Amino acid sequence: MIIHVKNKNTLIIDDFKFKCCVGKSGLSSNKTEGDFSTPKGLFKLKRLYFRKDRLGIPKCAISKKKITKNLGWCDDPNHKKYNEEIQIFDKNAREKFFRKDHNYDYLITISHNDKKIPHKGSAVFIHLTDNYNPTTGCIALKKKDYDILLYLIDKKTKIKIG
Repeated sequence: MIIHVKNKNTLIIDDFKFKCCVGKSGLSSNKTEGDFSTPKGLFKLKRLYFRKDRLGIPKCAISKKKITKNLGWCDDPNHKKYNEEIQIFDKNAREKFFRKDHNYDYLITISHNDKKIPHKGSAVFIHLTDNYNPTTGCIALKKKDYDILLYLIDKKTKIKIG
C-alpha cells in the first residue's frame, strides 16, 4: 500500500482522501536542513511513536514505541547521532518528542535521509495538527484522520511525497 501526498494539502491512502499540511516552503526534490520544505520521494514508514499517557497503546501493524520524557530526535548535522532517535542530552541537538502541545502524541518516522548525510534534512515525520498550519518539513493530519491511517498501514506501506 502507498500513502500518497499529492500536493501541499492532500494525502490519499486507499479510498480515503485527507486534508493535510506540509512544510512552509512546500515540497522539494532537494531537501536541506532547516529549509522548511517536505522532501519529495518514496519512503518507508519506520516506527510509530506515541504518548501512552494521552492515547493509550494504539493498534497498529508497524513497529511502535512509547514516548518518554527524555526521548527525542537528533537534528544537528554535525552530531554522530544525526537523524536518529536519541535520549535528550543537548537542547541544541534535538527535536523533543514529549511536548505540551499534542502535535507529537502520534508521530511516524520515515526513511528520508537514512544514510544520515549532513545537511540533507532530518526529523521528517508524519504527526498531528490541530489547525493545518504549515510545518517545518513534516506532514501533519488531524487525529481523526490519523486514526484511520494507523488502521490501514502495515510494515510494507510506503509514503510517496510529490
